[in-house]
Amino acid sequence: MTSTSTAENVRPASSNDVLAAIDMGSNSFHMVVARVVHGEIRTLEKMGEKVQLGAGLDDQNRLTPEAQERGLACLSRFAQRLKGFPPESVQVVGTNALRVARNTGEFIARAEEILGYPVEIIAGREEARLIYLGVSHTLADDSGRRLVIDIGGGSTEFIIGKRFEPQHLESLHMGCVSFRNRYFPDGKITRKQMEKAVTHAKQELLNISKSYRSTGWKSAVGSSGSIKAIANALATLKISDGTITRAGMEELRRRLINMGRTDRLGEIGIRIDRQSIFPAGFAILMGAFESLGINDMAFADGALREGLLYDILGRIKHEDVRERTISALQERYHVDQVHAEAVEETCISAWNQVAKAWGIHTSADEDVLRWACRLHEIGLTISHSQYHKHGAYLLRYSDLPGFTQQFQRDLSVLVRGHRRKFSPAIFEDLDKDDEYRLRHLCILIRLANIIQHPRNMEPPPAWTLHAHPNRLVLVFKKGWLDDRPLTLADLENEKEFLARQNFTLEIVDS
Repeated sequence: MTSTSTAENVRPASSNDVLAAIDMGSNSFHMVVARVVHGEIRTLEKMGEKVQLGAGLDDQNRLTPEAQERGLACLSRFAQRLKGFPPESVQVVGTNALRVARNTGEFIARAEEILGYPVEIIAGREEARLIYLGVSHTLADDSGRRLVIDIGGGSTEFIIGKRFEPQHLESLHMGCVSFRNRYFPDGKITRKQMEKAVTHAKQELLNISKSYRSTGWKSAVGSSGSIKAIANALATLKISDGTITRAGMEELRRRLINMGRTDRLGEIGIRIDRQSIFPAGFAILMGAFESLGINDMAFADGALREGLLYDILGRIKHEDVRERTISALQERYHVDQVHAEAVEETCISAWNQVAKAWGIHTSADEDVLRWACRLHEIGLTISHSQYHKHGAYLLRYSDLPGFTQQFQRDLSVLVRGHRRKFSPAIFEDLDKDDEYRLRHLCILIRLANIIQHPRNMEPPPAWTLHAHPNRLVLVFKKGWLDDRPLTLADLENEKEFLARQNFTLEIVDS
């Protein structure tokens, strides 16, 4: 474990201007604690540990017990520092190893128990977006495009952006741990194995190299531990001042092959805990230099965890990238936004009355409900038939900036279940708590959709909802349903749908 502090007197973590982020990478786990000062983030403390979670994946892509224990032991040390932080001030994310592991759920459950905060798994392009956010806040605010590369344990992210906005985001399935296991497993560094590793990296880059080179960039920046180690090695060998150049990379490759073994890398200043993965990270960066035509690259300290902090800050300041993503989806799929707004207003009217009784009263519950209402008809762009299923698929598998995989799953479930049969298949593969929460949220969006079915944009009715564990009583103002016979018919049908899943809906016209 390494830990650094940049402030002598750290105020209690409960102060609402203190934020924390944990990045559970395939190679290392990192935590950063920072304070918000005049809208900027000032780092108070950084902690990191080489967990090598990615190296703990067996031949069936399951995390071994030993790898899980390494990760959980590290998180238990992080947990002590997090005590007292409000939930909205903490983000904990997992990347490639937890994306691909088949028993991720088991690890997450134990991690959440230790930390006391939710753990989210982010998709590759979301990881790339957050990396760019972290890097861009640590660099000069210039006007040109920049290329950012981050080499992780299981994936490598490539981003082209301008100022704080990414324009191209890609995450490729190659990392220093996976390349180490494939090309340098015995610690030997041979010319043949290095060539194979560099060629593999160039093959992975084939799909993006043409579009990236045509877009172009003014400067290139590296942000990972692997790239930092390469810059330090070049400086130690006096090949460069720490700037990574094409000529410097060629010379470093020659010297690595001459050394022949990773256990000699201490001679060029590589820390012992990084020596085994150094040739693999070098090969990936060399492949990127050759494939993308990079001439020189600087190193930036900002990375995923700093990006997470700025993402938290944006949400606190109501500059939530997820809101922009929802609006973009509505535009792209030609959503009837006036109708969606009416469904949302009606749904939240119901939610406000039952949220506490049903235990679905968190801000995350409200967010997912609002956004599902806004997007419940996106599948109509594909086909009217079964459009709820088309919409669910789009939300589950699209790259949605700002959203974790779990949040996308929740949106998908609500859109899938907002109409027609209320089938158990909608909630399959969910744990008990998530099934309960999403089942009850789903009932609310179903009712809102029924109330707004006539599409006449009426405000929510003057109704009262009485919530019980498996029963909901709707009390309408006397005569309201008499004027809306089609709505009453829809509600009667809904009673039957819900009854098949042991849920009772009662309708009272008083």
